[in-house]
Amino acid sequence: MKIERRLIVNADDFGFTTDVNAGIVAAHRAGVLTATTLMANGGALEDAIQLARETPSLDVGCHLVLVQGRSLLTGEPLPEKFPELMKRLAVRRIDPYSELRPQVEKLLASGIHPSHFDTHKHTHVLPPVFSAVVRLAREFDVPFIRLPFDAGWLPVRGMDRWYRRRLGKAGLRSTDHFVGFLLTDSLRENTFTKALKSLPPGLTEFMCHPGYLGAELRRAATRLKESRQRELEALTSPAVKRLLPELGIRLTTYRELRDA
Repeated sequence: MKIERRLIVNADDFGFTTDVNAGIVAAHRAGVLTATTLMANGGALEDAIQLARETPSLDVGCHLVLVQGRSLLTGEPLPEKFPELMKRLAVRRIDPYSELRPQVEKLLASGIHPSHFDTHKHTHVLPPVFSAVVRLAREFDVPFIRLPFDAGWLPVRGMDRWYRRRLGKAGLRSTDHFVGFLLTDSLRENTFTKALKSLPPGLTEFMCHPGYLGAELRRAATRLKESRQRELEALTSPAVKRLLPELGIRLTTYRELRDA
């Protein structure tokens, strides 16, 4: 029996800047993007919340942030880089649960109940962060957490199994596969098409970072600038939209799976 291929196309960084927000919504309305995750400490949070209200078909989760930007707990800057976060975790100068809980509470207060969690810069690859995310997911009844590793990436196969077991024991869910981390900064129509053609059977989340390259994004502290415009073009490509039914790939969302 042939196993169906289902796909969630999920954009990170909703709430980062207004031009990123506009690009994410455009990728949903005119393209194949089905979901996004919202940064509660993002500089364009209110704009993103308004766009989410205006676009009810867009599935919205929470993009939990422990690096870059400011803490909602203390108002102080968060670690700028991943290695700095690791050092603070090692000496217990940062408590992931205490930092992340206000972010979830802020989204809930705005009327958004996230259907899924992921983390900025994939910090939940770190066991203490992953444990905090699992605790929050159970506390706030968020059923899905992103897998931290690309499907089939050999160096992390053992860790991938460990994370899946932890999710199962906690009564939480993930997709069968995750794709996109290794394509960050190189996602274009041709690389997207290639990835879609090799999509494994089952349910896959495809991570992306679309956006318009406006003045606000140009000034922002991120290396992903021009690449966001290229990703937007790939996600709204008519050729890509035609390819999905040809390949037997059905688009879906975390919210649809949660409510099924």
